[in-house]
Amino acid sequence: MNLATSTLENLQAENQELKGEIVSLQEQLDWFKRQIFGKRSEKIVLTSEENYFPGFPWTADKVSEKEKKKTMIPAHERKTANRDGQDKITWPSDLPVEKVFIDLPEDQKVCPETGVPLVKIGEEKTSKLALQPGTFYIKEIIRPKYAHPQRSEEGIKIAALPETLLTRCQADESLLAEILVKKFADHLPLNRMSEIFARQGVFISRQILCQWVMRCGEALKPLYDLMHKEILASGNVFIDETPVKMLVPGKGEAQQAFMWVLSGGNAANPAYRIYSFRPNRQHRHAAELLKGFHGVLHSDKYGAYEVLANAKQFIWCPCWVHIRRNFLEAESGDPPFRDWVLGRIQELFKLEEEAWLLSPEERLCVREQKEVPIIDNLIHSIKDRLVNGKTLPKSNFKDALGYFVSLIPYLKNYTLLPWARLDNNVAERAVRSIAVGRKNWLFVGSEDGGEAAAILFSLIQTCRAIKINPVEYLQDIMVRLMSHSSQKLHELLPDHWAQSKK
Repeated sequence: MNLATSTLENLQAENQELKGEIVSLQEQLDWFKRQIFGKRSEKIVLTSEENYFPGFPWTADKVSEKEKKKTMIPAHERKTANRDGQDKITWPSDLPVEKVFIDLPEDQKVCPETGVPLVKIGEEKTSKLALQPGTFYIKEIIRPKYAHPQRSEEGIKIAALPETLLTRCQADESLLAEILVKKFADHLPLNRMSEIFARQGVFISRQILCQWVMRCGEALKPLYDLMHKEILASGNVFIDETPVKMLVPGKGEAQQAFMWVLSGGNAANPAYRIYSFRPNRQHRHAAELLKGFHGVLHSDKYGAYEVLANAKQFIWCPCWVHIRRNFLEAESGDPPFRDWVLGRIQELFKLEEEAWLLSPEERLCVREQKEVPIIDNLIHSIKDRLVNGKTLPKSNFKDALGYFVSLIPYLKNYTLLPWARLDNNVAERAVRSIAVGRKNWLFVGSEDGGEAAAILFSLIQTCRAIKINPVEYLQDIMVRLMSHSSQKLHELLPDHWAQSKK
């Protein structure tokens, strides 16, 4: 090989590397532009022909119904206003009413021309929904004391105090429940809560509020542990994790910790969800949370889940939303092929949307007849494109192809089980409350604080998922828990509690 040939090969290799770097930088620039100026939704708009699937007449009916709700005007189309009553204000019929009378002045109750007094013929009533700030009051428990008039050695008799979750605590369960819900449902930090109380003349320091929260979390742990067992026993689990900040003792700085979330059950949107605080993201934490579980697991492609899946501990259903996201971000590779892949993935999601309206048996039939052929087509085409097509080694497109191929053994697992899902959105929706909360409370104070927060998040977010009032729920179970039979502890879980109230 002469010097000229060697130099040419080096220049060609350098040119190829620079092309790859340019593509990578362009993809990064496109991503930043989308974050600032573009839409962040992952919704894919298909052509009208792709919206209809053979053998699904109800799909066409649904599309036509949506079209009916649009009004054509010059240059574009606009959806008609929602007139189904969902945008109205409603309130309970038994709300107390404060009447305010606004009458005419006496000199206007007389006809100015004849001097004849006007006669009242009716009233005009205007109702407005009003609000009074939460009213504090003192619950004074009075217990008479009794003693024998002649035999003082028999001592004093007095009725026992009612059962309470926190002994020797000056806060009633009604106040504790309100504090917990404001923090773990409304994401209100304790220091702001202390300031709000102070404006109403009640001074409770942030430190005392923190102590109450910690003690409530510790006391409610039996319900949390039972929910964890119920989720694993369901055989259908969704799992995800998200970072949170934790203060480092004695350093005044925060380190990254993680909050795991598990949800489970055989339903389109399982209600139970538990959160688990961990100081890091080591694989052993996932193994501990899933210890003894051998059902169906939905997750992203985090290595901890992949290791357990490869060990055949459970049936793994990787999330197709993450697959789609990788191709959405691969804008500089092969646009026609990328758009084709996204179109096929969108078909899967639309078929799943319709399949979940059917019975479990019919759902499996739809998946076998309609969805499996699409997945097989994707597998064949993407493998061929990765092996035979030219792709830059450092590009989002190459990463998207590789990500898909690495999951091929598991891609069709969801089609085999009626309650399995195409995505992991159940867990990702549950993670959202942590993402919203950490913007307000910023960090947890310690590992113990993170564990207490996880317990309280679990109960309160489960209440929200099944649409029951978490304040009413907590106020009731905090009074009953200490004297409740451990054999019937399930009666105090949110869904069982809601059933008992019907």
